[in-house]
Amino acid sequence: MTLACGVDVGGTKILGGVVDEDGTVVEELRVVSPATDVEAIERAIADVVTELGTRHEIGCVGVGAAGYIDKARSTVMFAPNIAWRDVNLKADLEAEVGLPVVIENDANAAAWGEFRFGAGAAVDDLLLITVGTGVGGGLVLDGELYRGAFGVGAEIGHMRVVPDGIVCGCGNHGCYEMYASGTALVREVRGAAGAGRPEAAGVLERAGGDPAAITGPLVTAAAQAGDPFAVQSLAELGRWLGEGIASLTAVLDPAMVVIGGGVSEAGDLLLGPTRAAFADQLTGRGHRPQLEISRATLGNRAGLIGAADLARR
Repeated sequence: MTLACGVDVGGTKILGGVVDEDGTVVEELRVVSPATDVEAIERAIADVVTELGTRHEIGCVGVGAAGYIDKARSTVMFAPNIAWRDVNLKADLEAEVGLPVVIENDANAAAWGEFRFGAGAAVDDLLLITVGTGVGGGLVLDGELYRGAFGVGAEIGHMRVVPDGIVCGCGNHGCYEMYASGTALVREVRGAAGAGRPEAAGVLERAGGDPAAITGPLVTAAAQAGDPFAVQSLAELGRWLGEGIASLTAVLDPAMVVIGGGVSEAGDLLLGPTRAAFADQLTGRGHRPQLEISRATLGNRAGLIGAADLARR
């Protein structure tokens, strides 16, 4: 059985794994990501692959990187949280590890992983939305990963949903991820707690009285414990998410939308309002098949599993 190495590279960690043809992770290795140093991060990726290769016969390497990857799946044109600017990562890594390397956007790789081995294994058309610090997207159409004319398609977090809205890290105003991300959730809850709104008192108490200590997992835990304000805050996030999915469905018509990322840990506290908002805003509702909105099943391994499978293919 052919083994491939998948590597998921983010701004804070590098997660590598040896993956078999069934999508099973045989061994996993995690290291800190030296995101501000181009040479150091490439060396760290190569070291992960090399170490795993001492214990497994690896045939190829797939790297999921958080950034814009060119059509040839070789050059990272831009990465918002890593110091890559027009870096031929494929060539650099192949020289280091002596194996064929494929570079892919991390959300694309995760979408492929969920399509092949996870929540979307029974469909041919899938949209993955990752809800974490930002909002990422990956798209599979007719059984093939959609990458766009220049390799940077499905960047759904940066479609504008509010003209002249909140300034996004990309420099534009009103991007989807400024309203439908974990960052948006924390911003709104911290704002309410900092303003002394009584409904936020329970969440503030969990944070030791410090609004700056409020995090996404803390809000989720409060909601799971029944805190009404935390429940409502996740519901508002779900509303934004569902309305965006309705708009995307009008264009893409997927069979399934899979929600991943850290905020998806909230489960139905997020997905229930998401489904309701989607059903309320879908064009032609009641006269068309309704897609399924499901939680991702591969967790934080989706990117490395997908990247490994893409490299093998």
